[in-house]
Amino acid sequence: MDSTNIRTTRVCHVVAMPFPGRGHINPMMNLCKLLASRKKDILITFVVTEEWLGYIGSDPKPHNILFETIPNVIPPERLKAANFPGFYDAVMTKMEAPFEQLLDRLELPVAAIIGDIEVRWSTGVGNRRNIPVALFWTMSASVFSMFHHFDLHIKQSHAKIDLIEQVESIAGMSLSNVEELRTIFHRDDPRVLELALDCISRVPQAQYLLFSSVNEFEPQAFDSLRAIYNFAVYPIGPAIPYLELGESSCETKSYLQWLDSQQTGSVLYISLGSFLSVSNTQMDEIVSGLQISGVRYLWVARGEASRLKDRCGDMGLVVPWCDQLKVLCHPSVGGFWTHCGWNSILEAVFAGVPMLTFPLFLDQDTNSRQIVEDWGNWWRVNDAVKAEKLVTKENIAELVRRFMGVESDEGKQIRRKAKLLQDKCVVAISEGGSSTANLDAFISSISPGKGH
Repeated sequence: MDSTNIRTTRVCHVVAMPFPGRGHINPMMNLCKLLASRKKDILITFVVTEEWLGYIGSDPKPHNILFETIPNVIPPERLKAANFPGFYDAVMTKMEAPFEQLLDRLELPVAAIIGDIEVRWSTGVGNRRNIPVALFWTMSASVFSMFHHFDLHIKQSHAKIDLIEQVESIAGMSLSNVEELRTIFHRDDPRVLELALDCISRVPQAQYLLFSSVNEFEPQAFDSLRAIYNFAVYPIGPAIPYLELGESSCETKSYLQWLDSQQTGSVLYISLGSFLSVSNTQMDEIVSGLQISGVRYLWVARGEASRLKDRCGDMGLVVPWCDQLKVLCHPSVGGFWTHCGWNSILEAVFAGVPMLTFPLFLDQDTNSRQIVEDWGNWWRVNDAVKAEKLVTKENIAELVRRFMGVESDEGKQIRRKAKLLQDKCVVAISEGGSSTANLDAFISSISPGKGH
């Protein structure tokens, strides 16, 4: 690898191994960019499959982050949704050997491995090679805690997890919480849940635990985790691309020009994620409800964009992709209809934009409950556990109108609370803030000459 400008005997060489999925690779890359911004003599080898290098290889990044690849030993991305259990199992069982072969080829000694928790073999690789491992969790600390306690109950009771009723009686958890766990990791396939819990059970073998979160967002969860583990627990988030907000582009995106022409706070931004969407029937109700509401909106619809464009008329702009953080920070955006992926939540908090929650899958229902009930400043469209119930166009229109009513008392209240949470985020990532201090502490502990 070409690292001539920064290769010295004192360089801090870190190898990052994300789980091969957009919702994992993006925060891992953002974490690496944050590390690179805090320490100039750090070199980060970012490991992806050959397929993923094709997706992100041309993306801009600092000179001290370098890509390395392992072969495509897992199913291709286009087939992941059709058989996620098979994909998940392949990540757990087929990537370890080529990753170790890659480590053997690296010229510089490795100071630390940063591995996604859901790449379950990273701690074993690090321990065999006497390399410190920092595990990175890309969901909330609250979701991690739920999995940890669930895994603990299962192991203490020597239980199987194939029946919800059995789990409920053994774990002492409410049916809704058990159902939540099934929702998060493919409720109809016990193999996925077993593998996920196995990943959690290996966390004590690591030397650090990193979170794309802010201590002030989930203080009780982090206090609990620090009491559980005898190593450093660092919330270093939000691991979102806020360092790149000030970078200018040679071209002005058409959707940003459209936002420039809208009134302040008048646009509802809509994104339902990159992995799973809703039924065609529900999608039709959403489109009709938006039209009835009279609210202007920018909708990132990905594969659905071409089908929806003709139906949106003058009130909405539908695009297949956008720079989400820049959109959320645009003054014309007054609300965010979100599927409640953790990365999206963090970006909305950073931008100070209130959220209309529409959880679909994975950790999203838990995230929705956290931001609606714990943070108390957003509304829910649906409940993921009861997602089969259709949300009608009339309900959507009424809810969207109320949510975007910036002059109403309730509209002012949710925006005031969004601003308070944004302020916490800004303080955390400023010099001397909790996230920045945690980044610096982690870098210091893995740098050459330091212990761990």
